[in-house]
Amino acid sequence: MSDLSILGLAPANPVIVGSGLLTDQERNIRKLIEKGAGAVVTKTIHPRPPQGLDERILRLPVGMLNSTTYSKRSVNHWLGVLRSFADDGLPVIASLHADTPAELAALAKDVEATGCRALELGISCLNEEDGLEDDNPDRVYAYTSQTRGRTNLPFSVKLAVGEGLQDRVRAAIAGGADAITLSDTIPGAAVSPETGELELNGVFGYSGPGLKPLVLAAIWQLRKRGVELPILGGGGVTGGRDVADYLNVGATVAQVYTALHTDMYETLERIVAETGELVGPFAARESRGAVA
Repeated sequence: MSDLSILGLAPANPVIVGSGLLTDQERNIRKLIEKGAGAVVTKTIHPRPPQGLDERILRLPVGMLNSTTYSKRSVNHWLGVLRSFADDGLPVIASLHADTPAELAALAKDVEATGCRALELGISCLNEEDGLEDDNPDRVYAYTSQTRGRTNLPFSVKLAVGEGLQDRVRAAIAGGADAITLSDTIPGAAVSPETGELELNGVFGYSGPGLKPLVLAAIWQLRKRGVELPILGGGGVTGGRDVADYLNVGATVAQVYTALHTDMYETLERIVAETGELVGPFAARESRGAVA
């Protein structure tokens, strides 16, 4: 698989490790790339990392719920790590968010100075007090356009599937996004059989195989309606067949995350190998939504 281009990067294959707890450490990111990831998205960097949160993961029969938000590591820590990645030429995408569009734009500018080559705006965060936050196209446009005004780096805007997605995608495109990432987690809950109460004490982010049909449909509809930007599709990727399915409906690459919570490196190697067997040389597909 070769000649793939996404967000100015040239990953060796279309299997991208998505943002989450597993990508909150430099050593994990480096080893994921060593084990075959086409690129890795960092855990979301925020100017004011959360403190004292009870961040937990609940494994479900299909997928998982998580109550996590942003990286607890400081911006200065991440700037040093990103500079190291850039010095080594590693295909790393920095996930960023902030409390206001102006703060996010300033953070993007600081990250650009490290030599990092690509960003993902993690503006859709289910696990904040106000719940899912990307449901307002005006909000999507504000974050996207102000970030575009401060950086020349290519970036993807991460959105969750659901009501109003078409309008949110249009807002991201109008604001200057170079790509769209679908999907962030969606609201989910599980009931404890012992207490009858909600696990994790509330509604949090669901990820896993249950997302895949929803995201496949969303990507297919976006392509049907003429959206040409690259799309990083994700949700329920557990093997190469899932990656191929995403590519077949119009995704440029596929993100994997939840499956990596079991035997992280071995699972990634298997998915990459299966993808190679099913997809073959990637040059024939990369023209759909590729960034020059």
